Amino acid sequence: MGKTHEKPMWHQLFNLDADKPQSLQAQLREALVKAILDNRIPVDVPLPSSRELSRQLNVARNTVVLAYQHLIDESYLIAHERRGYFVNHAILSGRVDQETVRTRAVPPNPEAEAGPETAIDLLSSRNIQRPLDWQRFDYPFIYGQVDPSLFPVNDWREACRLSLRVGAISQWTHDRVDHDDELLVEQIHTRVLPRRGVWVNRDEILITSGAQNAIYLIAQLLLDKSSSFGLEDPCYVDARNIFSLFGGERVTFPVGDQGVETDDRLADCKLMYVTPSHQCPTTRTMPLASRQKLLDDAEKHNVYIVEDDYESELNFIGKPTPALKSLDQSHRVIYVGSLSKTLAPGLRVGFLVGPPGLIRKARALRRLMYRHPPTNNQRTVGHFLALGHHDSALLRLAQTFQRRWQIMDQALAAHEPLSAIAPAFGGSSFWVRLPEHISAQELEKRAAESSIVINAGDNYFASREGPGNYCRLGFSSIHEDKISEGISKLAGIIREM
Repeated sequence: MGKTHEKPMWHQLFNLDADKPQSLQAQLREALVKAILDNRIPVDVPLPSSRELSRQLNVARNTVVLAYQHLIDESYLIAHERRGYFVNHAILSGRVDQETVRTRAVPPNPEAEAGPETAIDLLSSRNIQRPLDWQRFDYPFIYGQVDPSLFPVNDWREACRLSLRVGAISQWTHDRVDHDDELLVEQIHTRVLPRRGVWVNRDEILITSGAQNAIYLIAQLLLDKSSSFGLEDPCYVDARNIFSLFGGERVTFPVGDQGVETDDRLADCKLMYVTPSHQCPTTRTMPLASRQKLLDDAEKHNVYIVEDDYESELNFIGKPTPALKSLDQSHRVIYVGSLSKTLAPGLRVGFLVGPPGLIRKARALRRLMYRHPPTNNQRTVGHFLALGHHDSALLRLAQTFQRRWQIMDQALAAHEPLSAIAPAFGGSSFWVRLPEHISAQELEKRAAESSIVINAGDNYFASREGPGNYCRLGFSSIHEDKISEGISKLAGIIREM
């Protein structure tokens, strides 16, 4: 136990703010817990009475009474009759003495900061960087984030309530080892996949921590340094980095108006990674004829296709093109899907669909990595799907994105420096070609200085010497009334450059 302190100054320990989203009672409880665990309230010193503390903090006495009672129930406080409230010394047991730790602390050593030498170098990989505080920008043309106003809060709360029932808690709190939540698997099996024309058995589905995790499992299982793999160019950056981590030679194929354009080099590849629904990052949709040709070529050359069905739900013009997986007659397509883009990226809920043998191996590998995705999240998403909230949310999202897409398309066409764009018929972003002399990296920096977030496109290309005058402009997180003004300001910066 740390040494006894002087009697604390209560008004300094508990700074409550009525403007915070937390209630005053919750703030007081949190402040009390912090003070107790930081050993700032001696166990032999009584806390102020509820009347006295409410006077000092200028809050209702009932706020203090309820906070005290909650901490008694949680074993942080003990109430002694006629003596008052005291810290329960048992809550501080089992902790290393802080004073001992401080006196024996190892001094910093700059030479040891790097740590041991690692077998692989991940820090040199090219990645997409996005500001974490993007919401403070006036014009967030950021990709991969959601507009909080579009999140179905009440529907999600209903799904959460169902997963927090006593019977449900007793199910998802158990260690499921390598098994997935039955409700979520059933909903993906009967609701999500049939929407894309994909009909499979339940033993062909594995829940993953987002689509990226599914790609990682595939790469580690199928590739080694003797394996060549095919990629689109430009390409989803993290997929390129993952496949490069495990595979050998990288074979890149250009993306044209009809999607990725493969050739005889496909014969050298063990697998080919594609995003046919809305190609990442160009947003081009691969037409049906091109999809069938890709499947035929894969069969001819004995190549497996990894289909990342990227933003397939967000189609604004015409009917969605069937997934490659739905057209596959030779069981060559390994399908990767995600609920993150349409629900919330922070949930990290995705799925992998493939032959039962591959799924069993992926399940065994996943068990060694993290056993299974959090079961409470799985069950909540399962309820969200079963109640029909996901389909309803998709409809609202598609309608909102279509309006933003139209506004942005018109705004880009109205400004000459930004008018050369690839056709986009869905998704949540535009792939923009800038004038030849404009550096997208420099534009990204200057735009940020004017409270505009854009994404330079350099890193999407396989070569570091690839085109430097492309950028990605997302519209999932920017309000409709900000789009035209933001594009106008961005065009002004380009003219200045």
